Amino acid sequence: MPTALLWFRRDLRLGDHPALLAALDAAGPDGDVLPVFVFDDRLWGPSGNPRRRFLLDCLTDLREQTGGALVFRSGDPAQVLPALAAEVGAGSVHVTADAGPYGRRRDAAVERALGEVPLVRTGSPYAVAPGRVVKRDGTPFQVFSPFARAWREHGWHSPAARPDGVAWTTGVRSEDPPPTPDLDDVTLPPAGEAAATAAWQRFRDERLPGYAEGRNTPGTNGTSRLSAYLKYGCIHPRTLLADLAGLDTGPDSESARSYANELAWRDFYADVLWHRPESAREYLKPELQAMGYDSGPDAEELVAAWKAGRTGFPIVDAGMRQLLGEAYVHNRVRMIVASFLVKDLHQEWTLGAEHFMAHLVDGDLASNNHGWQWVAGTGTDASPYYRVFNPTTQGKKFDPDGSYVQRWVPELRDLDPKHVHEPWTAPGGVPAGYPEPVVDHASERLVALERYTRATRR
Repeated sequence: MPTALLWFRRDLRLGDHPALLAALDAAGPDGDVLPVFVFDDRLWGPSGNPRRRFLLDCLTDLREQTGGALVFRSGDPAQVLPALAAEVGAGSVHVTADAGPYGRRRDAAVERALGEVPLVRTGSPYAVAPGRVVKRDGTPFQVFSPFARAWREHGWHSPAARPDGVAWTTGVRSEDPPPTPDLDDVTLPPAGEAAATAAWQRFRDERLPGYAEGRNTPGTNGTSRLSAYLKYGCIHPRTLLADLAGLDTGPDSESARSYANELAWRDFYADVLWHRPESAREYLKPELQAMGYDSGPDAEELVAAWKAGRTGFPIVDAGMRQLLGEAYVHNRVRMIVASFLVKDLHQEWTLGAEHFMAHLVDGDLASNNHGWQWVAGTGTDASPYYRVFNPTTQGKKFDPDGSYVQRWVPELRDLDPKHVHEPWTAPGGVPAGYPEPVVDHASERLVALERYTRATRR
C-alpha cells in the first residue's frame, strides 16, 4: 500500500489542513499517512521553556487525535526525513509551506536530500501566503495600511474540509520527546486543536462585540488570547476570517473588522520577513544603528529592573510581571514596555526582542521582532522614532481603574485607583516594598530624541 508522510511543524491540527488532504490524495484509497514531528535542535534549542512546554502539550493532543500514530524523531530534518521515508517506503513527503528564513533553508535542504521522493508544499500558516500581496509595480509593501487594503482585496481561500477519517500508518518506531520543562508558577493556556476552537468560539460569541474598544484595555478580558494557538497552528486564521465574514455588515462589523486587522498585521510581518529575511535580527532602517545606547553596570542594573518588573512605573512593571506569570503580555502593554526599554533605558530593540522570545508562549519571530522594530522606530512604520510612550499617561488612559496594575503589582493593591499609576502622589508616598521610578521619563525622552537627531544627521 502506498504511504504518504505528513511532516507536522506549525500546523498541529487535523481540521482545515490542506497538506493533510494532499497527503491523503497522494496515498489514495488503499494507502495510509504517516504523521511525524521532528525535534530540530535549531528550533528547540533557542525556544524558551514556555514555548517548549506548550509545544509538547500540543503534540500530546495531536498524538491522541491520530490514535497514537504520530511519530517523534529528533535530529537534522535533512537526515531524519529521508531515512524515515526510506524506512516506510513513502512515495511523498507533505508539509505546510514555511515562510521563515531558517524554515525555507531547512526545507530546501530536505528537498535535496529526499532525492526522487517529492517534498510537496501545500498551504501556509497565514491567511495569505507571504510574497503574494505586492504593490502594482511588484515591489513589497513597507507600511501596514496599504498592505491591509491590498490583503483584503486579494482575499483568501475558504477553510479546507476536515477529513472524515484517516488511515494512519501504525507500528513505526517513535523516539521519546525531550523532557518536559518545569515552568514553576507560570500558567499556560490549555493546548491543542479542541482548546483553540473552544477559545475562539467563546471569544466570538461573548467578547468580539466589544473588541474594537476592549482590545486596548489590559484590565478587561477583551482580547481573544489566540496568539499561541495561531503560532503553532492549532487553528488557522482562515477559520477565524470565515466566521468574521458573516459579521461584516451587522452591529459587530467594527469589531469584526478590527480583529481581522490584527490577523492582517500577522500576515504583514510575515510578508516583511519573507522579502527581508535579515530583518529578523537587523535594522530595517540601518541608519538608526548609529544611535547611542547605554552600557555598563548602571545600565545593566536598569535592564535587570525592567526584566523583573521593578522599574517604579506601574504599567511597565505589571506588563513585565505578566510576562513572567503567564508567558504572555497584553498587546497594548507590549508596546509600552518596549518603548520604555528602548527610549527610557536606551537599549537596543534586539535585547528586548530576545528577552520576549525567551519568555513568551506565543513568541513568533516575525511578529515579535518586527513589533519591537515598530516600537523602536527602526522598522516598517510611517511614524518615525520620535513616538515615545509616556508610561504614566498610557497607564491612566488604558487602565483607568488600575485593575490591571493591581492584579500584577500586589504592592499597589491598597492604593486608591487615582494614585495607582503615580504611587509617589499617594498620601503616604510610594508603598513599602515598591521602588521609586528608576529614571525620569521626561528627561530620558529628551535624551532619546537628541540621540535620534544625531544619528539621522550623520
